[in-house]
Amino acid sequence: MKRSLPLLAVFLLPLSGFAEEYRTFTNSAGKTVEAKVLAVANGQAKIAMKDGKEFTIPFTSLSAADQEFLKAWKPAATGSAPAPLPTDGVTAAAINEVIGQELFGDSSLWNSNPEEVAERLQWRRESKTDISESYRSYPREEYRFLGARPFSAALYGEDSKVTSISIVFANKGDSFQTAGSGEEHFIKGKPIPGGMEGVQMLMEHDEETISEKLTTLLGEPERQKFGEGEARVTANRWDWAGHSFLLSHVEGEYVSLAVQTPAFADARGNTKRVPDSVVREKIRGFLEKRENGDVVISNIPMVNQGPKGYCVPATAERCMRFLGIPADMYLLAMAGETQAGGGTSVDRLLSNIGSDIKRKGRSFEIETGELKMRDVQRSIDDGIPIIWAMFSTKEFNDTANERTQMRQDKDSWESYKATVAAAEDATLPKDTSTAHVVIIMGYNEETNEIAFSDSWGERYLERWISIPEAEQISQGRFYIIDL
Repeated sequence: MKRSLPLLAVFLLPLSGFAEEYRTFTNSAGKTVEAKVLAVANGQAKIAMKDGKEFTIPFTSLSAADQEFLKAWKPAATGSAPAPLPTDGVTAAAINEVIGQELFGDSSLWNSNPEEVAERLQWRRESKTDISESYRSYPREEYRFLGARPFSAALYGEDSKVTSISIVFANKGDSFQTAGSGEEHFIKGKPIPGGMEGVQMLMEHDEETISEKLTTLLGEPERQKFGEGEARVTANRWDWAGHSFLLSHVEGEYVSLAVQTPAFADARGNTKRVPDSVVREKIRGFLEKRENGDVVISNIPMVNQGPKGYCVPATAERCMRFLGIPADMYLLAMAGETQAGGGTSVDRLLSNIGSDIKRKGRSFEIETGELKMRDVQRSIDDGIPIIWAMFSTKEFNDTANERTQMRQDKDSWESYKATVAAAEDATLPKDTSTAHVVIIMGYNEETNEIAFSDSWGERYLERWISIPEAEQISQGRFYIIDL
């Protein structure tokens, strides 16, 4: 697996905040900059340069003294409380009643803490990093949102504020779901009666139900395009109190509702390319080197693919969001021509969205061959995750789970290394019915292991396996997002 040395980006949003004195900050490379702190949250600091440019940087990219300063930093008092949520003639209580869930509180979503909103909705945490956080629910059959059954509901946040809501109703993935999540998602379940024709009828019903409820309360919608490239859709838009509701129905694919800021909706979901200089500075703080020799990329967001075969679009979403490119696995499944219930060609998906990625200054590389430590090291040391196509067999998962559990006992590290070394001659059979993709996000040269991450929830954020064992169940194909 031969490749160049690309870099990854993290998307930075313009920020504003409290006035503070300018301070000289020093980064890990010894460079200094004059800036004032605007806000601090989730291990990151919002800073403003003297020329007015604003950035978000991780604590770990700065000197120890700067990190201590930021940990103790407090915003200047403003003397005013958060502005109450405007009603535009329709109260939050009225909106919540029509929705059937407590989505809105006393202030707008964009001034609300993501965890508090998720708690009201009873959506579980999916991911929390220094960059962002997300909460997701795969609700029970009786759960309703705007009168329709959501199959997936997700809330996204940055800097301790909600940034968007994404809810997917009837769709070709979940309506042909497997029997379980995680390692059990290879066990196939039964599709709904009527096959795809039945799913399409459900989509039409959900679109009509949701549209009728929003129109009755907020009036006739505006019709507009939303998204970029292969993910571009036509949506009905309703605005209320600084929130835009965007309802999309892509025939044969899904019905979805997004809640966005009006500014984001006005921009049709288009985002700007992040400068390469910002990319390089940002990723320096995301490489974690541990005392036991582990080298791991942190802050890769988790996306739980749920009870369906969406490992490819879910994994692609994780890498794209790490790059700072907004992504959603349902939109990616559409672009990747994912089959009903799941099953996506990585090559097809990446080829179809390649033009979108190029507009952001990124590209994909596809490599084939053996899984080798030197290639893994080269990528990980540069902060580059690798999408790895493999076979997720029961024997492989049992081994990875056991090793990962053994690693928790730091007092028996030498014994653990001996166990790994002795197991390198073990045989892990391949099973082509368990084709899967994961993210390689770390390594340990001394134990000859790799760290990998499945898109199955936080429990599967980091697991370990030796390279000889991994090679036995590898498909020999690797996908790398480049700068």
